[in-house]
Amino acid sequence: MNIYFAGSIRGGREDALLYQKIIQYLKGFGNVYTEHIGDALLTESGDEGVTDRFIHDRDMSWLSEADVIIAEVTAVSLGVGYEIGRAVALGKKVLCLYRPLPGRRLSAMVAGCPDISVIYYKDLEEAEQVISEFFKNQ
Repeated sequence: MNIYFAGSIRGGREDALLYQKIIQYLKGFGNVYTEHIGDALLTESGDEGVTDRFIHDRDMSWLSEADVIIAEVTAVSLGVGYEIGRAVALGKKVLCLYRPLPGRRLSAMVAGCPDISVIYYKDLEEAEQVISEFFKNQ
């Protein structure tokens, strides 16, 4: 199983440690193309030494090869929204994990899309349970 994990980079790295833990859990289900999303050393600048075009083309290649897309959507990110939209257009199975926080609301474009499974969760343990259920149904 090839997995594409999406999480905020340029939209903010406050959840990088959480991403790292989710990615480690996802690796138990298959190959995660985007392990770098959980790298604590990755800054809001993103991948150093490569162009935006390179990042776009590489990530779209990974997205097209992926069997499923798992996105953590608590942090607002244009890039993650773009990846989700492209995944839906490609007919991919998409699971979005959203952790409600004061002052944050999930985008209606994600929450209202019938082709996206959106799960609200409160902590890593609950996210892992949701992910396990998602893969049981694949």
